[in-house]
Amino acid sequence: MIFITGDCHGDYRRFSTDIFPEQREMTKDDFVIICGDFGFWDESGEQKYWRKWLSGKPFTTLWVDGNHENYDLLNTCRVEQWKGGRVQFIAPDIIHLMRGQVYEIEGLRFFTFGGARSHDISGGILEPDDPEFKRKKKKLDRGWEPYRINHLSWWKEEMPDESEFDEGSRNLDQCGWSVDIIVSHCCATSVQQLVCGDQCESDDLTEYFEMIKDRCEFGKWLFGHYHKNQNVGKKFTVLYEQIVRIV
Repeated sequence: MIFITGDCHGDYRRFSTDIFPEQREMTKDDFVIICGDFGFWDESGEQKYWRKWLSGKPFTTLWVDGNHENYDLLNTCRVEQWKGGRVQFIAPDIIHLMRGQVYEIEGLRFFTFGGARSHDISGGILEPDDPEFKRKKKKLDRGWEPYRINHLSWWKEEMPDESEFDEGSRNLDQCGWSVDIIVSHCCATSVQQLVCGDQCESDDLTEYFEMIKDRCEFGKWLFGHYHKNQNVGKKFTVLYEQIVRIV
């Protein structure tokens, strides 16, 4: 069995047995996929508690990264091969599916590509070592202006670099640009327009996904990021709290 859901932001209570009773029939050979913003932030006691709690569930958790992960911490995790693609094991049963990879899972071919540009940062990115940091932060807090702090609540790696785009294209070349399921955090520019209109701007990643949408043969594309549960046409689904079964 494979289930999939949207952003968790470190809150995994939707996987309690009362809310997700289907897990009673699952084993570690079954999977739940999270479409980005898994919530890999730090090594605090709270985070360790919840990761241990998640490991105690009967299924294996897979996730693509979003725009709210600690990439400094994620970059310390060893890269390994799993089911045909590159992964990072956060725990034996919590696995980060890396960008631009193709995996064979339960007889299906998955293409994964995490990341997204943060849109809720109209106050900008603050640098902790800026002599004006405290004054700027106080002003933004007073005005309820959303902002991020570099290496504390924002990382430039939220957006892919050219090597990641190239790796994704190479891996799609190798499988003839044909997969069963695509899992990402954000989505193609034209699909994003249908989800949130002019509230979200296009960028290099949404344009890359637009190219994939037009070139790749796929059965279903599932993504998170937009905090909605909605089918977008026949092939695209944006997920938030909802957990849906795909196999």
